[in-house]
Order: sequence, then structure tokens, then C-alpha cells
Amino acid sequence: MKLLEGRRGLVVGVANKRSIAWAIAQALAGAGMRLALTYQGERLRDNVLELAATLPDTLVYPCDVTSDAQIAAVFDALGREFGVLDTLVHSVAYAPREELEGAFVATSREGFRIAHDVSVYSLVALTRAALPLLEKSGQGSVIAMTYYGSEKVAANYNVMGVAKAALESAVRYLAADLGPKGIRVNAISAGPVNTLAARGVRGFTQILQHHAEKAPLRRNVEPREIGDAALFLASPLASGITGAVLFVDCGYNIIAV
Repeated sequence: MKLLEGRRGLVVGVANKRSIAWAIAQALAGAGMRLALTYQGERLRDNVLELAATLPDTLVYPCDVTSDAQIAAVFDALGREFGVLDTLVHSVAYAPREELEGAFVATSREGFRIAHDVSVYSLVALTRAALPLLEKSGQGSVIAMTYYGSEKVAANYNVMGVAKAALESAVRYLAADLGPKGIRVNAISAGPVNTLAARGVRGFTQILQHHAEKAPLRRNVEPREIGDAALFLASPLASGITGAVLFVDCGYNIIAV
């Protein structure tokens, strides 16, 4: 029997085959979990449908995480299709491109709001909507994606670093809230991966090179390794872990200079 056989999960944030969310979806499905995926806007619909078709019996729904109505519609549908939810994966982040250039002090009020709405509040909104289904699981797991720019200043990461810091704090508060209900909430802090979103950060190629040179393993993390970490957090093997940030970055976070 596979580790996640008979379990059901929702992965939010798949955009294309390079997405970290897609690597996580593949790992969860490979361990036996039945999945639902969401897509943001019609532009990504065909990509996500094509990817979902490669996994067994996978559902696909539209979901703009800034819309409470769309979030509610997804979980209404999941209630009918699944009846219960064992894992929610939040792999969503966004800031306007101009906010990832220049000085952080120049961050606009609207850019700050957008970054925190999409990248942080969406975790709260999705978890709240998922709560009735997660409670039915008796062993629910919520997994969010973060980055070391939440703790240390990363070049051109700017408002997204501040948003990731808020996300990690939200993970801890949600873990405290939901622990008595048997629901665990954790985050994975992944090293840089060449995704569509990451390429929006100026100088990203140099960031990849720097990480590979300085990380103890002398390489960058592979998407598969992030997927495996999510599989672990979703599984009974991590039943005693909540409110944690798990680094999957080839050890880069331990290096000072």
C-alpha cells in the first residue's frame, strides 16, 4: 500500500510543468493521494488541464485566491466530490514586477497590499474554507511555500521577502489555532528554483549560481526534492510536526559567509 493511499488533497498554485506546486502534486499523487488542482485565470487553464490529465482521476477548478466567492466554490465542489480533505498545499505568491526592482523603501502602498493579499492572506482564506473538510480527515495537513528571503535580505526580493515573513508567522498562528482539531500547518522553505515566478526577480540567474557555489551540497535543490518534503509533511511520518519551517535548500540557510 502506498503511503498516501486513500487520501485526498488540493494543490493550489500549479502554473506549468516547472512549478514547485506541480512537483509537489506529482509526489503526492505518486504516493497514492487523489488530487484536485486549481488554476489562476483562463490563461493557465489549458496548461493545468494538460498536466492534470497525466495524474489519475485528478480534478481541476478555477480559483482566484483574491476572491472569497471562488474559494468557496472550490470547497463546495470538493465537499461533493471528496467529502473530506487530508492535505491542502498553498503554493501561491505574487508581487507586481516593479516592486521587485530598486529599493524596498520605494514599495508602493498598492504593491504592498497586493503582495500580502495574494501571498499571505490567501493561506488564511483557503485554510478557513478548507477547515470543515480537513476536520473530517482527523489528520489534516496544510503546507505553505516560503523562501529564506523572509529571514535575510535577498537582492531584489523586496516586498516579497516581507510577505514571506508574514506567511511564516501566519503558519505558526494557524498551527496554534488548528492543532486542537488535529490539523497540522507547516511551511517548506525551498532554495531557488527556475520557475516562471522566480524569473521575475532581477538577477535570478546569478542567485542560482551563488546558491550552488555556497550551499553545503554545492548545488541547487531539485523540484523533486521539494515534492518529497511535501509528501513527508502530508504523511503520518510527520504526525508530530506543526508550526515548523522545513528548509529544503541544500543547506544554504546554515552558511553565514
